[in-house]
Amino acid sequence: MTTSRCIEFIPLNTILIFATQSAIGGALEALSKVKREGKEGRAMGNLYAWLISFFFLIALLVLIVYQLMCLADLEFDYINPYDSSVQINRVILPEYITQGVLCVFFLLTGHWFMSLLCIPYLYYNVNLYMRKQHLVDVTEIFNMLHKEKKQRLFKLFYLIFLLFLCIFWCEGASGIWIVCFLSFGKLHDDNVVRLFCCS
Repeated sequence: MTTSRCIEFIPLNTILIFATQSAIGGALEALSKVKREGKEGRAMGNLYAWLISFFFLIALLVLIVYQLMCLADLEFDYINPYDSSVQINRVILPEYITQGVLCVFFLLTGHWFMSLLCIPYLYYNVNLYMRKQHLVDVTEIFNMLHKEKKQRLFKLFYLIFLLFLCIFWCEGASGIWIVCFLSFGKLHDDNVVRLFCCS
């Protein structure tokens, strides 16, 4: 007698959520063994600083890409000028505030080089805001379309450069390798954790 087996399909997002939770859980379990004294504690602080700055940079990238998409929609007549300028103007102040907070965050966490790299972008934003030129004008948006796109593309490339530096050259980047090795490589030995934390 043959029995038929029913194959149950699990949605991809459920698999990804389970894999992410188990990887993060394993990494957090291994990192909890690390002492929070001396160099190990500073390594954890650098890891948290890196994660926060990484998410700030991703948020800035999302805001700039959103503005570029609104300008592209306007250029190809998918949206009218009023709606486009309202959508862009709605995210300009959050972009400026997020960038200012990121610059201050780098300064407070002791990442002086990254803070110095953020200052020109912050100065440009403050200068536009003080001259009341930060918002997109509905009546002039078609005339200024290429200038606005170039401005945002420059900001986009600048933020990608900062993200690259944050990932590879920030002091907290060594902490990310801890999470990668511990969660995916299953390296739960205390000596290996101390090796990565003290570098």
